[in-house]
Amino acid sequence: MAAKVNVVLVHGAWADGSSWARVIPLLQKRGYSVVGAQIPLTSIEDDVAATKKLLATVDTPVVLVGHSYGGAVITNAANGSENVKALVYIAAFGPDEGESLDSLSKQGPAPAGAAQVRPDAGGFLWINREGFAKAFAGDVDPADANVMATVQGPLSLRSFAGKTGAPAWKRLPSWYLVASNDQMIPPDAERFMGKRMGAKLREVASSHAVMVSHPKEVADLIAEAAASLG
Repeated sequence: MAAKVNVVLVHGAWADGSSWARVIPLLQKRGYSVVGAQIPLTSIEDDVAATKKLLATVDTPVVLVGHSYGGAVITNAANGSENVKALVYIAAFGPDEGESLDSLSKQGPAPAGAAQVRPDAGGFLWINREGFAKAFAGDVDPADANVMATVQGPLSLRSFAGKTGAPAWKRLPSWYLVASNDQMIPPDAERFMGKRMGAKLREVASSHAVMVSHPKEVADLIAEAAASLG
């Protein structure tokens, strides 16, 4: 049954598709077909469109997975994509209709990592490279965290402020992995979003870069969602 299930991975801000590099082989070893989106991080509309374009090339059924900002993307991209049968949120935003990353971030105290985020003159947000490891990848090997900081993909202010449409998690079964040591999204906010969507909640003591530092736990949760489709 595993070979008939497709997994589509959507990265978040300050990252790209290679952030799933340790998860992909674990899923492929279990027999799943895996593809990873490369979203431009230029606006919620652009990023949803890029994900939908990829989804259109994939057979049914699909488990659609998002990390961080990628959670907001999959919340929208699954709408109208009939091959998507389950959603998995990995330390991710799961907005309701009309919410944005900006509005969600104002609902509680700012996480420690927010102090490392810097805007540039072109309308994009970056994480200070010197503070990247502590903010984003505190439990990742320092050499790997340095590479992540060096090649980070900035998030546009348009993406940060973009409001979501009707959330797909209201009609699709969902899973949520909380990173309890997250410095970018408060763990309590992750628990709130996961519970609000009625997701099957799991938790791991991890930084925000959970797919890098705990790939097995991430792959296990995705496989759990995939198994439910059989």
